[in-house]
Amino acid sequence: MGDRAPGARVRARLALDRARAVATIDPRLFGAFVEHLGRAVYGGLYEPGHPAADGQGFRTDVLDLVRGLAPPVVRYPGGNFVSAYRWEDGVGPRGRRPVRLDPAWRTRETNQVGTDEFVAWCRAAGAEPMLAVNLGTRGIDAACALLEYCNHPGGTAWSDLRRRHGHARPHGVRLWCLGNEMDGPWQVGHKTAHEYGRLASETAKAMRAFDQGLELVACGSSFAGMPTFGAWEETVLELCAGAVDHVSLHAYFDDEAGDAAAFLAQPVALERAIRAVGAVIDRVQARTGAARPVHVAVDEWNVWYHNRRQDKERLRTWDWPTAPALLEEAYDVTDALVVACALNALIRSADRVRIACLAQLVNVIAPIMTVTGGPAWRQTTYHPLQAAARHARGTSLAVALDCPAYDGGPTPDVPWLDAAAADTGDGLALFLVNRHAADAIDLAVSFAGFAPRGVALHRTLSDPDPRATNTAAHPDRVTLRAGTGAALQDGALHALLPPRSYHVLRLAP
Repeated sequence: MGDRAPGARVRARLALDRARAVATIDPRLFGAFVEHLGRAVYGGLYEPGHPAADGQGFRTDVLDLVRGLAPPVVRYPGGNFVSAYRWEDGVGPRGRRPVRLDPAWRTRETNQVGTDEFVAWCRAAGAEPMLAVNLGTRGIDAACALLEYCNHPGGTAWSDLRRRHGHARPHGVRLWCLGNEMDGPWQVGHKTAHEYGRLASETAKAMRAFDQGLELVACGSSFAGMPTFGAWEETVLELCAGAVDHVSLHAYFDDEAGDAAAFLAQPVALERAIRAVGAVIDRVQARTGAARPVHVAVDEWNVWYHNRRQDKERLRTWDWPTAPALLEEAYDVTDALVVACALNALIRSADRVRIACLAQLVNVIAPIMTVTGGPAWRQTTYHPLQAAARHARGTSLAVALDCPAYDGGPTPDVPWLDAAAADTGDGLALFLVNRHAADAIDLAVSFAGFAPRGVALHRTLSDPDPRATNTAAHPDRVTLRAGTGAALQDGALHALLPPRSYHVLRLAP
């Protein structure tokens, strides 16, 4: 970027028009994910004997932090784990549940938490369970048995088994994933697009014979860099035409190259991938004439790179431990800004995306961390997710942005300002990220169809050290704090956004 004068500014203009609505924002954009992996469940959600554990062994301090995020949906139990999972192992009296070896993560699974416990935990958290069925080593029969176990009132073998386990009322699970990342060679039971599409289609038909009102998610590409990206979705959607409601897309962001500017640009690629999958959906629906709408479910996404190489080496060498510390990222300020940019991309893509799940929720690449027997705290990434979930409601607005751009490496032409906006019905919400490392952004926002009276809320996340993290000893080093430098003047919003900062603003109508 060359030598910059102290206090240099980037000038940006943003225009918002009430008539330029994108779509209604589905609250499920701000969902989460829990997999039987590392300390996500054991030592995360569940730790019998902890001072904060409830009668079922779940940590109430963790539950309180989850409620602070208010995820409307939580995906479970995987992830790679589900592709070799026998759901029957995780129900019934805990003392009789078998211990199994999990080939996905080379660990030992005790099955002390399973479907019934997870659904009860979701209800306590105020979340809808999103259950995945095993289409790796299993198939239609096991999927339909689990559906019957969860949702049938009684009078059949599987529903009566649930009742004998102490759950007289059906769980009423409406949202189901048809396997996980089946395009990935790393997946247990990996399949070609045709093999998977046929199995997913027949599984969907059988599940819909039980209940036409279910929402079903077919596996799309594990990430946009897969060699089969696009072609996989086309084949699967043709085979599943009229049978599924969503196709998944996964995305992980990393700074292994040590280029923060390129790192902050990566969520732009996610948005472009969503548009690419949307184009495939439109093409297949036009060709097949299927009437059922299909949306994109970004049901795994996050920053993940700090310990990835180390974890891969440990996976090759360890001898089937139980709930080891694995994928435990310590997130910093820059990571939080990338998460904020990804959330903005999801808000801008509300016409295509109805469900998104941050992967994961506790300890494993997570916004919440715990110490076994000790405290729980919020990571830096917790705060933009919480802000978006609270304030990004109503209608997503098209963002007309005039701002200088930079070359983000694999992602060219990236504006220094990242912005999303929502017409909440009782005002406007703006979500802004200054990607620039050195310069503030001098922003002016004009309005059509709105006449805001003032700034009702301004919260910001930043730190002089872009590598600052939160820890058990200092859990609030990085958090959302009261913002300054934003005001209405002559009907326009003027704001000065410091370098490498995140802002959420609410404008009163």
